[in-house]
Amino acid sequence: MTRVSTDPLPDNPFLAPSELPHGLPDTTRIADEHYLPAFEAGMAQQRDEVAAIIEAGAPTFENTVVALERSGAVLDRVSRLFFTRVSAHTSPAIQEIEEQVAPRLAAHADAIQLDPDLFARVDALHERRHELGLGPEAVRLLERRHRDMVRAGVRLGAGEQQRLRELNAELSALTTRYGATLLAGANAAAVHVTDRSRLDGLSDDAVAAAAAAARDRGYDDGWLLTLVLPTGQPALAVLTDRSLREQLHRASVTRGQGGEHDTRRLVPVIARLRAERARLLGYPDHASYVADDATAGTAAAARELLESMVPAAIANADREVAELTEPAGIELEPWDRAFYAERDRHARFAVDDAALRPYLSAERVIGDGVFRAAGELYGLTFTERTDLPAYHPDVRWWEVRADSGAVLGLFGADLWARPSKRGGAWMNALVDQSSLLGTTPVILNTLNLVKPAPGEPALLTLDEVRTLFHEFGHALHGLLSAVEYPTFSGTAVPRDFVEFPSQVNEMWLTDPAILASFARHHATGEPLPPELLSATLAARGHGEGAATTEYLAASLLDQAWHRLSPEEAAAVTDVEAFEQQALEAAGVAHRLVPPRYRSTYFNHVFAGGYAAAYYSYIWAEVLDADTVAWFGENGGLRRENGDRFRREILSRGGAVDAMAAYRSFRGRDPEIGPLLQRRGLVPAAG
Repeated sequence: MTRVSTDPLPDNPFLAPSELPHGLPDTTRIADEHYLPAFEAGMAQQRDEVAAIIEAGAPTFENTVVALERSGAVLDRVSRLFFTRVSAHTSPAIQEIEEQVAPRLAAHADAIQLDPDLFARVDALHERRHELGLGPEAVRLLERRHRDMVRAGVRLGAGEQQRLRELNAELSALTTRYGATLLAGANAAAVHVTDRSRLDGLSDDAVAAAAAAARDRGYDDGWLLTLVLPTGQPALAVLTDRSLREQLHRASVTRGQGGEHDTRRLVPVIARLRAERARLLGYPDHASYVADDATAGTAAAARELLESMVPAAIANADREVAELTEPAGIELEPWDRAFYAERDRHARFAVDDAALRPYLSAERVIGDGVFRAAGELYGLTFTERTDLPAYHPDVRWWEVRADSGAVLGLFGADLWARPSKRGGAWMNALVDQSSLLGTTPVILNTLNLVKPAPGEPALLTLDEVRTLFHEFGHALHGLLSAVEYPTFSGTAVPRDFVEFPSQVNEMWLTDPAILASFARHHATGEPLPPELLSATLAARGHGEGAATTEYLAASLLDQAWHRLSPEEAAAVTDVEAFEQQALEAAGVAHRLVPPRYRSTYFNHVFAGGYAAAYYSYIWAEVLDADTVAWFGENGGLRRENGDRFRREILSRGGAVDAMAAYRSFRGRDPEIGPLLQRRGLVPAAG
């Protein structure tokens, strides 16, 4: 690799580590014009570092593998903040920079991964890895580096590598365009309502938030119903105006299907290029390429799990719909199901989300729920740091300490939806934990909750509370990481394992002690009435047939796109027709239960990291349900249990084999029975 010189750019804040606690980026010093020069300087720096590694004499673990771990510091700093901005607070300037740097970053990664001289050093060390006196994590790092380079195509011929570089650059550009187009389309599809009576069923605070959203988007009057990323829009469960429900549903399911925000032309091209790349690398399809590096091992194993659940899930969904039809007194349409399901839930269990929400204020859920559970299990305390800056005023930071008083890192929360933020909820690390680099973690959770009107509390639904607990499970995976090498830090685990700790953390939402702590009336402080609590817990499995069906439909649709050959993908000219055929072939085409995501707004798959891997949620839920059973067998919310989960799972990151870590924690392989019972796919034991 050739050395590259670059201007020093002395005033660019990315060129030196931040002086703020834990290396938190100092956004008070960073402007949009700093990003592109920092990317250029960072790539040049890492190219020089790799060139120095290649010239370093006889290869050793330290001068090759460890040196690679230390390389790219500037590029890492600018990338982490920039792509946080891309997802959470974009702008035309940020999108323009992304379009420029995305293919260049792909080319930069290829230049390193496909460098024959670098691979010769790694390969020589890999051959002797058990003779080098390395510890287990170091051996695993060497194996990981070698495997990554082979999977990247380093053993291909020159012509094949050139085509591979072209594919990676084009895919980077297309997936970037898909994400930006989807965000713009979702913003444009928000439903503007001018007649207050049409909002009947929405709570007063939700109406106030819709009014504030309309003003924020430039409307002089009315209310704006913004869209969440999945097909199902929360307001469909409560709006009594059927025509507005239809309007909102159609706005959701037609995203990306026309006009300037059409994503249909991108989907088959992305699928085709991924298929071509997989074939070039020796795999029959992209799904096989992805599964080979996951705990599933094969695409067939992932599909087998999904397909095994379809008959029971569809039967349950059909039964649920049949039970709604007679009370509704109409022929149900997709925009009706959630509304009548909510009425049915209320009739059966006397539970009412409108009655529940006053007891679920975001502030209490975080402080007395999410944080308290982490304190009970792992001995953590959280102190808000209002003195620290962020890329947007909505972001809040907390310093995280162990019960010994040692500072572990920073946790941030960016809760509120806004036009500059993509849909969904996620965790990312602005700084990874690594004892090699001496870094402590800076972890951020990003959600899309509706921002309350000024002066009003944010009152949540139970699903939104669950999302907070889920994403904080990811945050714990990053905060409690205790690895040496940054490659293995936190959530750097197989894609179909990464959701496991976050799903486990959801269980504390309904733990009696935790629920009693945070579920208090926002105005009076009164605890959640026992009868409402009992009804809420009793109703947990209500509608599970439809929920499982919509998830399986999206997962099998993802698999269908990524099992195509390049020729088959090139032959797709009608995205909606392909989608319908795929759902019918998989047995999950249900008129009243559409997929959780459709192809034209499946951001996880066509702009995120879940291509051919959306199955990961249910795959990880096997481990989750089995682990929840273990906690139940061992006393639940106890420090000893938390310490075991932390020691065997959360602290290890990718430094050990994921399933070996699970067996070390559980004492055996996972069993699927608890998941099937949870999902209502088999009768409960006893």
